[in-house]
Amino acid sequence: RDRRGRFSGLGARGRGMFTSSQHVPERNQDATIYVGNITDQCNEELLWELFVQVGPVVNVHIPKDKVTNQHQGFGFVEFRSEEDAEYAIKIMNMIKLHGQPLRLNKKASGEGGFRQEFEVGANLFIGNLDPEVDEKLLYDTFSAFGVITGNTPKVMRDMDTQESKGFAFVNFDCFEAADMAIEAMEGQYLCGKPISCQFAYKKDGTRGERHG
Repeated sequence: RDRRGRFSGLGARGRGMFTSSQHVPERNQDATIYVGNITDQCNEELLWELFVQVGPVVNVHIPKDKVTNQHQGFGFVEFRSEEDAEYAIKIMNMIKLHGQPLRLNKKASGEGGFRQEFEVGANLFIGNLDPEVDEKLLYDTFSAFGVITGNTPKVMRDMDTQESKGFAFVNFDCFEAADMAIEAMEGQYLCGKPISCQFAYKKDGTRGERHG
């Protein structure tokens, strides 16, 4: 009788606990950890088997490119409680999987609902976008890192043709989420093209490099 239920998740795999194809809006942000530097061979079942050894896993999600169906080198593991997530980071950070050390972080989320909606500096410029990349795909991709605010994601389009200009903006409600998004997504492929991901504004609030 393991009161922590360490292996309680193992019997639940058949009940749709892996969520590679859809966004999970009810995820407990405080109990979710970011798992970076995973190899191409890694999948959700493998992450589940690995992390259930240190705590009760509720959900495993590895975002995938909708065109190539390849993951982008990171995933998320949700535990039953925030304490379980913190314990997993303490035990598993830098553990090697397929020869690469895993990089673990708590998933970022803005503190409180009274934060200024548009925190200058947490706005990201996303460049080199394929014409097929739209706001929904950007939202599904970047909402994995934290709370997206303002009227974003916003793909910049030609006023006459409404065709994408190849870049967009995404605004997060905190710097932690923006930092994590840049670290994970810079150079990753969306619809077959490697995207650039950087701050649109400098952290001191001054305008960064002009775009477009």
